[in-house]
Amino acid sequence: MKTFKKTFKINAEPSDVYSALTNPYTIGLWSGYPAAMSEEPGSEFSLWEGDITGKNLEFIKDKKVVQEWNFGEQKEKSIVTITIQPDRENSQVTVEHTNIPDDDFDDIAEGWREYYFGAIMNFFNPNF
Repeated sequence: MKTFKKTFKINAEPSDVYSALTNPYTIGLWSGYPAAMSEEPGSEFSLWEGDITGKNLEFIKDKKVVQEWNFGEQKEKSIVTITIQPDRENSQVTVEHTNIPDDDFDDIAEGWREYYFGAIMNFFNPNF
């Protein structure tokens, strides 16, 4: 099992980043796919047409999101903790994803960098 941890600088206020992580409409805008998401702890979520699924564990408005991600029949829980901190008019967002199966690590790391936070950064800083 491996852990992925990375900090991203996003050209948006913490409240906007939090919305991009928790509001199903906003998730659909940056990801290009409908999302099932609720800020209710214990609720299930689904992103990218079911490619990413799991359970929402904890929310601290504009500061933190904690989720359990599903990896089949894995015994150890794979936990994603996303923390958001203000950085002047921007945000510093740190993702820590624990207990990633070794065989999935490279794809998950690329997904976080390119498709998840890469898409969020492009959403808030489009190249026109």
